[in-house]
Amino acid sequence: MCFNALRRLIITQAAASADPRRALLRQWIDGIDAVAGCALEPASTDASFRRYFRLQKGGKSFIAMDAPPPQEDCRPFVRIATYLASMKLSAPRVIEADIENGFLLLSDLGNTQYFDTLLDNASKADALYADAIDALLLMQRHGDAYQAALPPYDDTLLRFELSLFRDWLCETHLQLNFDDVAEANWQNCCDALVTNALNQPQVFVHRDYHSRNLMLVSDGNPGILDFQDAVEGPFTYDLVSLLKDCYISWPAEQVRQWALSYYRKLSLNTRERVDEQQFYRYFELMGVQRHLKAAGIFCRLNHRDAKPAYLQAVPRTLEYIVELEGRYDELEFLIRLIRDKVLPTWSSKQ
Repeated sequence: MCFNALRRLIITQAAASADPRRALLRQWIDGIDAVAGCALEPASTDASFRRYFRLQKGGKSFIAMDAPPPQEDCRPFVRIATYLASMKLSAPRVIEADIENGFLLLSDLGNTQYFDTLLDNASKADALYADAIDALLLMQRHGDAYQAALPPYDDTLLRFELSLFRDWLCETHLQLNFDDVAEANWQNCCDALVTNALNQPQVFVHRDYHSRNLMLVSDGNPGILDFQDAVEGPFTYDLVSLLKDCYISWPAEQVRQWALSYYRKLSLNTRERVDEQQFYRYFELMGVQRHLKAAGIFCRLNHRDAKPAYLQAVPRTLEYIVELEGRYDELEFLIRLIRDKVLPTWSSKQ
């Protein structure tokens, strides 16, 4: 064997040893004619164990997903992708799948996130959010055919998500423990937030519908990613994820106008059941549940998964809750806790 060939073999073996999942993905990709021999270029980061690689061949671009079992299960992604395609929404198409090993070959929606576009040119916000709201309404209207096949966003799941704030942000990250009085007040707050969620009309919920999971595409904007955790749940959940985004924020009055534009496009039947005032109450309290969950997850990612970058989104995420001061009596304890203890302690630790 010549020196160069031997060197390449040694490098390949070393890479496989350092990243056996990537070596296995490489072997799988090379067995698919459309992408055999393509370089695996990292395409995006993810808060989960999933990884994404971009492959380009013959003027075409593809995405390879690496979702290692048992941490990740590809089957919900494949199933929800089929649902979204049937709704005529822009989402990655599954081209090839190796469910057992956790590999998917997907169509590529490009690399232009809503997030980056909005940062670069805020004047596009009205048009981009109008597209995203129209796509959300379409998903909710046509998604009713698939709701029964989705896991429910039920009392158990809602309360588990709320516990992430107390367990991972307050106790683990900030060492703020609840005494008996605080625990009772916390549980009363959780009761109010869970009731708010369960009393809403229940729809097809993406569950992570925000600027980093929406792609700017030329046809059928937006492209929708990261939908594998879809559930049947409250109709304001995805809307508040979109408009009170943990990664980018807008003036409160602008958020309100966008939210009301969604409300006015709802069916007459829904608007007769839920008037505008009740809708906005649902929306704002749903945001509190969403932001408590997200802030807790960001801290869990740091402590459990060694992903500290998400911590920078925590103050913005909690400020959405503080902004509601004086509007809802049931949030008085929570807002006081965040304003007087959580945020000052957070700042002192940074």
